[in-house]
Amino acid sequence: MWTFRSPQVILFSDDLLRAAAFYTRLGFRETFRVPTDGEPVHIDLVLDGYKIGIASVASTREDHGLDPVAEGQRVAVVLWTDDTTAAYEGLVAGGAPALAPPHVWLGRLLIAWTADPDGNPIQIVQFR
Repeated sequence: MWTFRSPQVILFSDDLLRAAAFYTRLGFRETFRVPTDGEPVHIDLVLDGYKIGIASVASTREDHGLDPVAEGQRVAVVLWTDDTTAAYEGLVAGGAPALAPPHVWLGRLLIAWTADPDGNPIQIVQFR
C-alpha cells in the first residue's frame, strides 16, 4: 500500500526569480533549485513547514506536456500572522496589489487580501 507525505503546492510562473524573491521577502527559505547553476526551471521554498514550489511555465510545457496558466487567481496562498494590518500595509507599501483591506470575518478572524507577482491571491489572516 502506498501513502502520501509532505504535501506541496506548485505555482507556475513566467519569472521564477521574481516570484521566489517575493516569497523570500515574506520569510520563505529556498530549499531546492533546478538547475543549481544558471536560469532555474523550478524552485522550492519553505516557511514553518509549509512548502511552495515555483515552476517555469515553459519547462512544465516542454518537460511534462502540461499547459499551465501563469497568471491570475488559480490558487490562494494563506499566511497566518500575529498582525494582519501591519503585514498587509507592508506588502502593499512594497508594491503588492491591495485586493481587500483588513476586515473581520466570522467575528473571530482579521483577514486581508493581496497578491503575488503572478496574480495569485494571498490571504493574510490572524485570530482576533
